[in-house]
Amino acid sequence: MNELMTIGKLAGQSGVNVETIRFYERKGILKRPKRIGAFRQYSKDYINQIRFIKRSQELGFTLNEVKELINLQVNKDSRCSDVLSKTEDKIREIDQKIKDLKKMKNSLKELAECCIDDDYLLSDCPIFECFTSRKEKI
Repeated sequence: MNELMTIGKLAGQSGVNVETIRFYERKGILKRPKRIGAFRQYSKDYINQIRFIKRSQELGFTLNEVKELINLQVNKDSRCSDVLSKTEDKIREIDQKIKDLKKMKNSLKELAECCIDDDYLLSDCPIFECFTSRKEKI
């Protein structure tokens, strides 16, 4: 028999808090189970579902993208290529973010180089002048 649990027990076993589960339910990422008596009763399957959601988020997928991945899982016509496509899209997105972050880092290094003497009073700090006088490279 599939053991059922309350939302509190599910939260504890899946490593999230109760409000996270309720949030996922409101967003339609997790299906709300029917009530059995006064409480909703969750099967152990929910633990893996929540772990999937959390791991997907750790990998950079938004909740909407996680929902799309879950929909692919339940769609019998989905192919591995569908998931691969979404994964490759995420890789490209992350590569672009890395590129943008490197540009930001280089710009900040240039700003830091404006400071000749870190004993200047804040009102005379050359970094503030560099914010407005140098052309943005970002």
